[in-house]
Amino acid sequence: MGHEKTLAFAEFDTVLSSAARDSPWLLEGAVQQQFQPSYSLLEQLLSIPVRSKAVTRSGRFAQAVDAWLAHELRRAGFDQDLVWPRTEAPRVLSSDILDLLRRLPERLAEEVHEAILAGKAGSTDARILGRAYMKQTDVVMTHWSRGPELLLSTKAMTSSFGKNLANRYEEAYGDAANLRARYPLAAVGFYFVQRATILRTEPAAFRRTVDMIRKLRDFGDGYGYTATGLLLVDWDEADPNPTVQVEHDAVPEDVATEQFMATMIDTVLQVTPIDLHEVARARRDGIPEPVSSKDPAADLQDPLF
Repeated sequence: MGHEKTLAFAEFDTVLSSAARDSPWLLEGAVQQQFQPSYSLLEQLLSIPVRSKAVTRSGRFAQAVDAWLAHELRRAGFDQDLVWPRTEAPRVLSSDILDLLRRLPERLAEEVHEAILAGKAGSTDARILGRAYMKQTDVVMTHWSRGPELLLSTKAMTSSFGKNLANRYEEAYGDAANLRARYPLAAVGFYFVQRATILRTEPAAFRRTVDMIRKLRDFGDGYGYTATGLLLVDWDEADPNPTVQVEHDAVPEDVATEQFMATMIDTVLQVTPIDLHEVARARRDGIPEPVSSKDPAADLQDPLF
C-alpha cells in the first residue's frame, strides 16, 4: 500500500511543480480577508485519477485532495519542509533531517537520501498519536520542538452517499476527540469532498451532509474539530477525457473551503509566537514578507529535496 501511495503522489508532482505559490489572500492584487483557493489546480489534480478510472481504487482521488491542501498551506506561507505530504518523496520526513541533507556534500547527500527512501526514516503516512490511538492523518504541519500545529483529515465520497454517511460521521467525531484531547492548541480539521451527483440522486443525504459538517465542529467543549469544510465536484462520465469541475453554488458559505482554510490558518497563527511563521503572517496581513525568512518555494529549486 505504501508503494501504491508513493506512485499516486508522484502522479501529481508534475502539476504541482509548475503551480503558482502566490498568496491566497490576494485577489487581483488587493488584500482580502477571504482565503482564495486555487480551485483550478484542484480540478487538474482530481482529473488525473478520474481519467485513469481510479476514483475509488487505492485512494488516489483522496490523495489528490491531500496534495492540494498541502499546496494551499504552502501558498499561505508556511514552511514547505514542515507541511506533509511533502512535494518530494519521502512525503513524511523531519525538517531537521532535510536541513542535515542540504549541508552534506552532494554525493553523500544522494546516498543518504536513497537510504532514507529504502528504510524507515521517511514515510508515506503521517501517523499521529492521539489520546486513545494512533491516527493516520492526511495533511500535517509539525516540528519536533513544537509538536503538531495542524492536523487535517480528508474524506472523499463519490457514490452510495446515504449508505456510508453515518459511518463517516462516527469515524470523524471519534478522530476529532482523539486528536483534540492530546493536542488542544493544534488546528484540527476535517475536509469532506463529495461528488455533486448527490444533489440529484440523494438530496436528503446532502442535507444530512451539511448538517454533519456543522455538527462536527467544536461547540466549546474542546472535542470537535477546529474547522470543517465541504466541497462538491463533478465530471462527465461520457467524456473519454473528463475534466473535474468544482461545484460551488450548493455549498453554504459557512461550510465552504474559503472559511475552512482561513479558520485553520488563523488558529495556527493565533496560538504561536509572532516570530514563528513570519511569511504566513505577512501574507495574511498583506505586508512585505521578511527577506531573511526561508523562501517557501525553495524546494522547487532543489533537485533532491
